[in-house]
Amino acid sequence: MSSSNLAWLRGVGVAIGLCSLAFTAWQYHVPITSGPTRKVQEQLLGDWTSADGKETLKLRSLDDRIYIVYYDGDLFRAYHSDVPETPFVSVQDLNSSERRYAYLVWKLSDDGKHLSLRNVSDKVISKETKDSAAIVALLTRNASNPEIFGEEIEFRKEK
Repeated sequence: MSSSNLAWLRGVGVAIGLCSLAFTAWQYHVPITSGPTRKVQEQLLGDWTSADGKETLKLRSLDDRIYIVYYDGDLFRAYHSDVPETPFVSVQDLNSSERRYAYLVWKLSDDGKHLSLRNVSDKVISKETKDSAAIVALLTRNASNPEIFGEEIEFRKEK
């Protein structure tokens, strides 16, 4: 894998949380990893708009490892939960008393102006899975499974 592809794969953890609203319910009881696997990436911070112009996403840093995501009036907490060779993000819904999680993967364009997000499908990771170690094992085992992700949503960075 080239370094530009790795950078592309490793950049945009927080925004992913927002996109998952578009494709999936907040269904997981635990995050992928118990804590962040890397620091906030500056190129992800800012204001993003969906390609169709209907959804807005604001990514800010809470500290050097946690993102706060504002998505169409809702707040989320997100952090990088990297699994070997895949940059996942654990996104927690802060609006619900259950505080459940969504799992996402992201891709940042080389120029940093486009962010693509995809949620993890419950066809591969059952919502009944309640152990982070089991989730990491399932994600690792299914890394090349084409059914692991839902549809893609794209955002563009505002100026």
